[in-house]
Amino acid sequence: MLEVMRASRLTQFPISPVLRETHGFKGRLTFFLLLAAALVFTFAALGHDIHASGTHLEPGWSVLVLVVALLIALGFEFINGFHDTANAVATVIYTNALPPRFAVAWSGLWNFLGVLFSSGAVAFAIVSLLPLDLLLKVDSSAGLAMIFALLIASILWNLGTWWLGLPVSSSHTLIGSIVGIGLAHGAMAGHLGLSGNAWSQLLTVGYALFLSPVVGFFAAFVLLRVASSTIRNRALFHAPEGRTPPPRWIRAILILTCTGVSFAHGSNDGQKGIGLIMLILIATVPLAFAVDRAHSPEQTRQLLALTQASQEQLHRSGGNPAADPRQALLSYQEDEVVRPELLPSLGSVISDVSARLERYGQLDKVPAEEVQDLRNDLYLSLETIRLLDRSDQHFELETWSSLQALRQGGEQAIRFIPVWVKVAVALALGLGTLVGWRRIVTTVGEGIGKTPLTYAQGASAQLVAMLTIGAADGFGLPVSTTQVLSSGVAGTMAANGSGLQWPTIRNMLLAWVLTLPAAIGLAAGLYWLFTRLL
Repeated sequence: MLEVMRASRLTQFPISPVLRETHGFKGRLTFFLLLAAALVFTFAALGHDIHASGTHLEPGWSVLVLVVALLIALGFEFINGFHDTANAVATVIYTNALPPRFAVAWSGLWNFLGVLFSSGAVAFAIVSLLPLDLLLKVDSSAGLAMIFALLIASILWNLGTWWLGLPVSSSHTLIGSIVGIGLAHGAMAGHLGLSGNAWSQLLTVGYALFLSPVVGFFAAFVLLRVASSTIRNRALFHAPEGRTPPPRWIRAILILTCTGVSFAHGSNDGQKGIGLIMLILIATVPLAFAVDRAHSPEQTRQLLALTQASQEQLHRSGGNPAADPRQALLSYQEDEVVRPELLPSLGSVISDVSARLERYGQLDKVPAEEVQDLRNDLYLSLETIRLLDRSDQHFELETWSSLQALRQGGEQAIRFIPVWVKVAVALALGLGTLVGWRRIVTTVGEGIGKTPLTYAQGASAQLVAMLTIGAADGFGLPVSTTQVLSSGVAGTMAANGSGLQWPTIRNMLLAWVLTLPAAIGLAAGLYWLFTRLL
């Protein structure tokens, strides 16, 4: 830790005059006004949705839990703005392509658009890593303990590493927290380790998180070498002097890549906070958020037809369901063993979903006492279908088609994101960047290489980050903006022979390596504590 603190001191007195500026009174006032406006918007939109659902929340424990959990989730995204979003503006600020205030505002706009137009695939990929039995009882004390442990563990580690000026991955922190909760939950239930399904999903996410920095390093290395051999203007390969902006064309590339990284970051990293907020809303206000109440009667009829067709196809497979069909599906999620009673049990759970849809006709007509059960049955069925799709189980074409159609239609009913949630997350990211960009920009600009970042290095690292994060978002894989950009900058430093500040690099790598075990330990301990307190 002493070495980490020594490395952080390297960035306390930056070379660039832009990084030595401080916020004035007007800047602080503007920030607090924006913060107040964002909170008012968020809770006004939440109140509108709750009122429209017919939910009546009496002042008390449930309201307190909802407000505190939502504030903590937004706090996580706010601190994410310190880390990952600050990387989106690091090169454009350090190279004087844009003034800091304008750069942060510009990045915030494109983060907002990225979050707004995101598919939601990353959000639900992150959520699906949590223990399925906890997700099915997210409105219980254990579910709330899971949410609070996940958020607080992530915040503590992110805040501590930001204070030391270390660009650590918020994605790694969140994944580590999820693993910690899974391990603690399993240990408290009498078994160690994670289920096979959780491990497979975790490995997929882990590959994306660990391979993306390698791609960033080598791609930026090659790109700078190519640029160095083809571009004759050698001024591009020198560090900025004072506040001198780069030539117009390289400035345009820096601004373009800043825009692309910001948009890609919003559409990828921003979804992590969206998934957490949706968990909170489902746990505390299920009537309003457990299922998509905006589903039209026609969409509900289509979903009903899909459940009936799937139920009929599974019934033809023969066999009898287990005494507890839901437990049979949960067991399959843990060991992925296809037992004779699995398909009949799946048909039995889908039958219950079908009966509720037929009874009420519309999702917004399902009463409060049944809406969470409807969502849980549908969610459990869809997760089972998804896992069966990856197994060696052979289905008749008609059966397989029915199940896949049900999976697609069912996801539309339960995997939805209100627009105000996306807006709230985007505002939290932008406000976090506004406050905390300086430490991370200083580390990226002056703390990685032995020489300050040049115009060409900034453009190369930023272009690689934009393309890498955009590709990951297209595949629904969470990656770290921090790691991709930082490794890209390191790649350019290696490419031009300027050398790396190995104490800083060593401590960044150490922080990256420690992030997973630290987050696992924090989350596991907090989950155990909160299950005792709640």
